[in-house]
Amino acid sequence: MNVSPYFSAKYADARAKFLDAATAAHARLKSYRNPTRGPEGEELFTDTAWVGPADAERVLMSISATHGVEGFCGSGVQVGWHDSGLAKELPEGTAVLTVHASNPHGFAWLRRVTEENVDLNRNFVDHAKDYPVHPAYEELHEAICPRGWDDADIAATGTVLDAYTEKHGAFALQEAITAGQYRHADGLFYGGNAPTWAAATLHEILKRELAGARRVAVIDYHTGLGPRGYGERICVHAPGSPDLARAESWYGGDITSPAQGNSASAELTGVNLVGIVEALPHAQVTGIALEYGTIATDDVIFALRADNWLHAHGDPASTKGQEIKAQIRDAFYQDADDWKQIIWERGINTQNLALKGLCEG
Repeated sequence: MNVSPYFSAKYADARAKFLDAATAAHARLKSYRNPTRGPEGEELFTDTAWVGPADAERVLMSISATHGVEGFCGSGVQVGWHDSGLAKELPEGTAVLTVHASNPHGFAWLRRVTEENVDLNRNFVDHAKDYPVHPAYEELHEAICPRGWDDADIAATGTVLDAYTEKHGAFALQEAITAGQYRHADGLFYGGNAPTWAAATLHEILKRELAGARRVAVIDYHTGLGPRGYGERICVHAPGSPDLARAESWYGGDITSPAQGNSASAELTGVNLVGIVEALPHAQVTGIALEYGTIATDDVIFALRADNWLHAHGDPASTKGQEIKAQIRDAFYQDADDWKQIIWERGINTQNLALKGLCEG
């Protein structure tokens, strides 16, 4: 089975394929228009598709493009699930809610962040309370996000980051950069100072679609960490909790936990899976992020630093800008048939295990 046609290299193409496949699968569709436009002036949308009984109490929700440019991966699985006929094979009394392009601005512009330069997966915090403080990021911010991006700037800031790695270790540097920060609006992994449009839209979707749900499985598709093509099932439910135990049971122990130190991801603040649990107090929620590897983590972070500089200080239309955009695409999307096949197989296997878990308890 050739799954490559399910995947797209542009947001507009991905959306068109999704809408066509969901319509053919007789899904109930709803669209939420983003207030910004894409690089070619196109309108941007988060779209949802519901397949199954309208009153289903067991629901699998899949999400693509929480981190914009990572959306090519999840979109391909979502398109294929509707197009391949799998949408007709749901267990009785169970529905699937597909959220396509949760962050359409980042998807269209090949950015990991939203139009507010916010990492959506750090935005789900209580903005009425004091924000978490990450001193390690504060120490490194100027090196992570320099005002210049020529060879001398790259070398000088690289020296600072290498020294931190030598002193604390490579994973400590990854954690310092990626955990989430709330002071530097122009920085990386910025969690924002208010709910973004994308976060507010996800809450609206949860309220609209899952008010009657009693058991919810969440699969949030991501890319950029781990070995190429490997799909790590990352679970942020608290260690020792019934929720984590349930996830371990559903997936046969094939999950990781940042809090337990066995994940490629550092512990993060403000993630959407925690926000979803809090928004659905009436439901039992079992959530994972399905994280697929692309290139080396160091290279992914370098691409993110370059992209942050480009949109803060550079010109995306320039030759240098186009080179950086190619770097950021390669960091989060592998336009190769073998990679897409692995993404598809792991994604469908994970969704089938989630559906089985929803029905069995």
